[in-house]
Amino acid sequence: MANIKSAIKRVRTNDKKRSLNLAKKSDMRTAIKQVEKYVEANDVENAKTALNATIKKIDKVVQKGIIHKNNGERHKTRLIKKVNNLGA
Repeated sequence: MANIKSAIKRVRTNDKKRSLNLAKKSDMRTAIKQVEKYVEANDVENAKTALNATIKKIDKVVQKGIIHKNNGERHKTRLIKKVNNLGA
């Protein structure tokens, strides 16, 4: 454990940030699973609406720097392909 006052504060700050980032990342993953669930059920309308919300969440997580830009793009591309193949 840190002994210096500023280091102790930095540890607390990092813990808060880590827990917030973890929550946002978890929310993103849940949204992705929701879209995949609709794709499995062949529910085109709900899949498209859920896809739009999920893309917003992925973009927000990328913007905050929680995941890398390429990682976010990869998730979005895979989901879009799944939903487009569902409608075809």
